[in-house]
Amino acid sequence: MAHYHCLLLDVDNTLLDFSASEHKALLETLENFGLPRSAETEAQYRAINTQLWAALERGEIKKDKLFTERFARFLRAIGAQGDPAALNRYYLDHLARHADAVPGVREVLSELGEVATLAAASNGVERVQLGRLEASGVRPYLDEVFISEKMGATKPSRRFFDLALRALGIENRAKVLMVGDSLKADIQGAAQAGIASCWYNPDGQENTTGIRPTYTISRLEELYDIVMEEEERQNVGLAHRRYQV
Repeated sequence: MAHYHCLLLDVDNTLLDFSASEHKALLETLENFGLPRSAETEAQYRAINTQLWAALERGEIKKDKLFTERFARFLRAIGAQGDPAALNRYYLDHLARHADAVPGVREVLSELGEVATLAAASNGVERVQLGRLEASGVRPYLDEVFISEKMGATKPSRRFFDLALRALGIENRAKVLMVGDSLKADIQGAAQAGIASCWYNPDGQENTTGIRPTYTISRLEELYDIVMEEEERQNVGLAHRRYQV
């Protein structure tokens, strides 16, 4: 029987390539509103957005405020005029249309789904994340999808994890593994909830924080060794597929 019976999986830059989707949606937004499209302006937006999401994880800003504030700060940074709310609406509409799956993710989920319950755990926007998971072909591999907007709690709060595990009927937290790319939201959140964590770090970033994941991987396929017993690993690639995508 698998070492972990339940996997909570972050969505952005874990299951789906958010960086690629963000790039496309942002360029479309800038073009539509007549704003400069360049590597510099994109970098400015991303820096502002990253700062605000970090503030959200610390409980310093509400999500609805974050969405308009990021474009308000961005407009000020590039010295342009515009309606931050309109930019945000257009951006989210176009982000929902881009569903770039992380290479190999469907195969990995298919294998892991043979031995464990799989659930997405995201701080993203519900309509955007659900649309992207469906369009990417990832949704059929997931038993549940938990999104902070609907749950009324945001990672890394313990409440987010408590609500998710309660919905899944999970009582033994020793058999639960959180997998994600954010040390703060995913790894620290898992620690606060009393569950094991796996930091997905494909770019080999240095961990300069005091947050310590249970495991660190650079490829999703490495989850086989963490989650599966030896006998189960021998069946990778041979198991009956439950899904047709």
